[in-house]
Amino acid sequence: MDNYIVSARKYRPATFHSVVGQKSLTATLKNAIQNNKLAHAYLFCGPRGVGKTTCARIFAKTINCLNLNPDGEACNECESCRAFNENRSYNIYELDAASNNSVDDVRSLTDQVRIPPQIGRYKVYIIDEVHVLSNQAFNAFLKTLEEPPHYALFILATTEKHKIIPTILSRCQIYDFSRIGIDDIVENLEYIAKNENVTCEREALNTIARKADGGMRDALSIFDQAVSFSGGNITYQSVIENLNVLDYEYYFRLTEFLLAGDVPHSLLIFNEIMNKGFDGQQVTTGLAGFFRDVLVCKDPQTIVLFEVGDAVKEKYLNLSRQCTTDFLYKSLELSNECDLNYRYSKNRRLLVEILLIRLCQLNHPTPPVDDDKKKMTLKPVTEPEAPSTAPTPAPQPAPAQVATETPAPAAVKSRSKVSLKSPSADKSPDTVPEAGNSPAPVLEEPFTQEDLVKAWKEYADCCKEDAHLENTILNIVPQLQANGQVHIPVFHPDQQRKLTGKEAEISAFLSQKLRNNQLQLKIEITEDSKEYLPYTSRDKFAYMREKNPAVMTLVKDFNLTLD
Repeated sequence: MDNYIVSARKYRPATFHSVVGQKSLTATLKNAIQNNKLAHAYLFCGPRGVGKTTCARIFAKTINCLNLNPDGEACNECESCRAFNENRSYNIYELDAASNNSVDDVRSLTDQVRIPPQIGRYKVYIIDEVHVLSNQAFNAFLKTLEEPPHYALFILATTEKHKIIPTILSRCQIYDFSRIGIDDIVENLEYIAKNENVTCEREALNTIARKADGGMRDALSIFDQAVSFSGGNITYQSVIENLNVLDYEYYFRLTEFLLAGDVPHSLLIFNEIMNKGFDGQQVTTGLAGFFRDVLVCKDPQTIVLFEVGDAVKEKYLNLSRQCTTDFLYKSLELSNECDLNYRYSKNRRLLVEILLIRLCQLNHPTPPVDDDKKKMTLKPVTEPEAPSTAPTPAPQPAPAQVATETPAPAAVKSRSKVSLKSPSADKSPDTVPEAGNSPAPVLEEPFTQEDLVKAWKEYADCCKEDAHLENTILNIVPQLQANGQVHIPVFHPDQQRKLTGKEAEISAFLSQKLRNNQLQLKIEITEDSKEYLPYTSRDKFAYMREKNPAVMTLVKDFNLTLD
């Protein structure tokens, strides 16, 4: 049995002409060779699998070729080219910086630079993943990189240019490799499939190219996997099954129901997708990408951004004519919002189902409420809770009678205003005034200190998103005082500022819970706290420093700062 070689190695480009998707860079390198204008250091950067190391090897072979072709390509016949092709060339050194990133490794490299080439004109040093080198290794490399011998040439390759120190960048010519286009990947896969006697559908290759996300090496690996799965006959169905890709037909069906406002069938399609093993986030991200593709198909200027086969493109064009621009804009916004909230959701399936319901309502909003029903349920703007209109078995006593029969706390004294329990406020729902036409009714129901504390803790439960505010509220016990005042004691100015900014919200919440909108909040720093309690980070640090002076020694030894 012959040794199997994966396509990424078997069809690795050996000339500049065979490099896929980097024509401008390869043309620049060939012109530099032909015009004998070679720099001493190059930096090839870009995503993985786009040809950085491959171009570095081709460049190293070409500049050492003894019989260069007129088009700037290596001859592959001279002794230097044959030595390179047979992996026995002593003029080209490759160093994997991921596993050789120490100062000693770099010093060993710089020692080799002193030896001139035996065959050819240049010694080329290719350092892959150069961003992994330590700062000490970079510094040891600087002098050699800046002033190497005339025969030494360095090619650095990296996927993360931002991690390389500026002193290295300034000494190199920088070449930015771009992601390979889908059409270029498909064309190269068709060439390889023809050489390997593999039959394939173009749409299947297009799916492989989109999955590779601009990397030719990834595309070739997926191609080999698809060939093994399909037995040499690559179809679209076999690719989406093997790669666990959601078929775009689901999105077409789902969008038809969304446009029709059909919530039940939309949820059933989502359930069908879930039963096939896909999770909700794949649906949301896929749906957002699908709406994006439909949107770019609506305008002839942006249709060039859509890279699929002609047959599928026609389906997208037909669907784009049915969708309004507003629908697509809002759908993209809702899908992206759902995708952002997905990882934090406790009930993720419900989150996606709510998304589908909201999308169904874009073209078919819920009908408006009848005017008569509106009037029946209308509440004043500032009224926390609508008064009960249910008939009672016995007439309610007047507020004065309540005060004599049930002793009320000092907080609920009469203010000569109309109470909800007065006869003038006892109206039928049909005669409730509309919001904005009359002032909100006064609520003065009696409450106790225990009622106040209970409502205060309920407000704390509503502040879960702001842990600092929640803890501040839980550590404070409000005090009911005379004349309807609620004293809120705090022990630090930061707490006072925090609660003062929320004073209106707190007052409205307590008024609703206690059914008394005559509350007056008084937030002030208490003088009862004899012992100083550190509150902010700086207060805590000062407190620790006072209790244990050795803290300052720790700060100086480790050069610590307090943010």
